[in-house]
Amino acid sequence: MTLLFVLSSLITCTVSLVHASCPIKLSPSRVVVRFGDRLMATCTSTSEVDGIGWESVYGGIGLKIGISNLPFNISVVNDWVIKPVCYVSLPDGEQCEETLPVTVYKTPDSVFMSGTWSVKEGRQYSMWCNVAGVAPAKSLSVQWHKGNQIIHTETFNDARPFPVIKSSVFSFTADREDNGALYWCEAELNLSSPEQNPPIMQSKSHSMTVLYPPTFAKPEHETVEAQADKTLALDCSATGNPLPVYSWKIPHPAQETNKDSNLNGSSLSLAFPLPGIYTCTASNSLGSTAKNVNVIEATEDYLPLIAGFVAITVVVISAIFLFIYSIYYKNTKMRRYSLKNPKLSNHNGNVAHNGWDLPLPMTKLT
Repeated sequence: MTLLFVLSSLITCTVSLVHASCPIKLSPSRVVVRFGDRLMATCTSTSEVDGIGWESVYGGIGLKIGISNLPFNISVVNDWVIKPVCYVSLPDGEQCEETLPVTVYKTPDSVFMSGTWSVKEGRQYSMWCNVAGVAPAKSLSVQWHKGNQIIHTETFNDARPFPVIKSSVFSFTADREDNGALYWCEAELNLSSPEQNPPIMQSKSHSMTVLYPPTFAKPEHETVEAQADKTLALDCSATGNPLPVYSWKIPHPAQETNKDSNLNGSSLSLAFPLPGIYTCTASNSLGSTAKNVNVIEATEDYLPLIAGFVAITVVVISAIFLFIYSIYYKNTKMRRYSLKNPKLSNHNGNVAHNGWDLPLPMTKLT
């Protein structure tokens, strides 16, 4: 009994080795074909065989004896599942086979987006990228674009080989920074290599409109100084969508009749500014906000006068110091001498002297 078991195991291993080393080469090793196109492949034996054949629902070829390669051809692929099998008959009477992987694809009929393109800041929204009539869905990827950025990528775990409709959902929170941004999506079939992939299909782009309440460009509250002889302009510029409208509340009613004042603009011009708190309100359909501008009288700037006085003082003190020093120098450092009754010293006529060798006797004046 043990011997029979060992022999049975050896026979099974031998058959498995023969099948595992089936002398078949498929060219190409896998096929990607568009639905309705032609399919071609070749089965070649890599060692001696008795014959080669193709088994397939479409384009099958019976065993051909005495050949080393056999082409397979389907003029029009009109099915979504094709599994051609090349088989060879070995000299020992056994057969082995190899299945040719075939992917039948179809590009989408359409790629389009749906959703809301006018949104309010801070709220949650979703938009959809719909890909209609694409196969196979498991090879489909959808990319979402905002401007030059890829913001989302989605793939699908769908094994159905025939055309289906797939939708990718992108959810987001509306932000004012996205106002005016262009959104679109792309559908791509990743089949084998980039060279064999069909062209990417792109949806129409949509511009996003984000509505948001007014926000002041400068701080909400500020203090400015008013010069008595200068026109003062108060700024109330704000950003918002829709564009804000403005109104001013001024502390002195008499200024309302000032022709230079525009109480409905983002800037208030005051030809004769008076101290007080000026309130500006910016409003649109999403809300309103206010800011206060405290106008105060400008204080005199004495710094230039002080600097000038210090400079003059330094100059005067320097002049006095130089005058006193010159008098001191004359009295202590300089001497007065008299050239009366000079006595020339006798000299030997044999020695030559220049004019500097003749000393002049001097009498100190006391």
